[in-house]
Amino acid sequence: MGIFSIILTILGLSLFEVTGSVDNAIINAQVLSSMQQKAKKWFLTWGIFSSVFLVRGVLPWLIIWLTTPSLGPVGALTATFSSNPLVHQAILRSSPLLFMGGGIFLVLLFLNWLFLEEKNYGVKGEEFIYSQGIWFYALASLFLTGIIYIAIKVDPLLALAATVGSSAFFLTHGFKENAQKSEKRLINKVSSDLSKILFLEIIDATFSIDEVLGAFAFTLSVPLILIGNGIGAVVVRQLTVSNIEKIKKYIYLENGAMYSIFFLGIIMLLNSFGFLIPEWFSPIVTFLVVGYFFLKSRAVSAN
Repeated sequence: MGIFSIILTILGLSLFEVTGSVDNAIINAQVLSSMQQKAKKWFLTWGIFSSVFLVRGVLPWLIIWLTTPSLGPVGALTATFSSNPLVHQAILRSSPLLFMGGGIFLVLLFLNWLFLEEKNYGVKGEEFIYSQGIWFYALASLFLTGIIYIAIKVDPLLALAATVGSSAFFLTHGFKENAQKSEKRLINKVSSDLSKILFLEIIDATFSIDEVLGAFAFTLSVPLILIGNGIGAVVVRQLTVSNIEKIKKYIYLENGAMYSIFFLGIIMLLNSFGFLIPEWFSPIVTFLVVGYFFLKSRAVSAN
């Protein structure tokens, strides 16, 4: 990768991380408001280590290692910077499985948001689709069945990767729903600051899975994912305590994040079937989609 591609990728990853973590930041801010200053400071300083390095660093590395076990743990970390052609061939052979699982996860995440989650309607037709929420499960089943049918003809392992992606979605979705319910109970009752910190770390890890999987639509380089998502995570932590009320005024940022997730999911699915999309395409799409909804939010908040 050239220096321009590296910078573009890091910026795209950071923007994707920030916009995708708005909901997480709001939850964090609400829980932090009921904590003592010392506990807040610990979460916003030392807590960043687990947020950035343990989740956004270890998880991408682990995914690369599991999808390409022949690389070994060190090779999985340095693969994209290796000049060894055998390493690049190994990555090329296993990448469709990663793209398939990640793509399925992201598209299901978008469809769940579109059909079932309350939102500020930023695009014509969203309100109607939300009113037809019962059809999410039927559409998700048909989508998954169609992808698996096509994938079996290409490679049975692709079909398995699709089921892994769907399983990962429903598992993390369940954790998120439970976390959001636990948040209300945690704020309303007297709980120790330690229990609240542990809750915030767990929910941060759960929410970050979306951004980690989406990051592979930008690059397969673990170091770049760590840098880009890490910068975004640090920005989100600062927004949590400094400008969260201002961020809430940008009511369509979540829409921008979810439409970005949809496009990144489609890019990953296309890659899994051999349609190689240029690396610069994902950052550009993210900038355009998020930029559109940011300007739309700004226009509304100004009125």
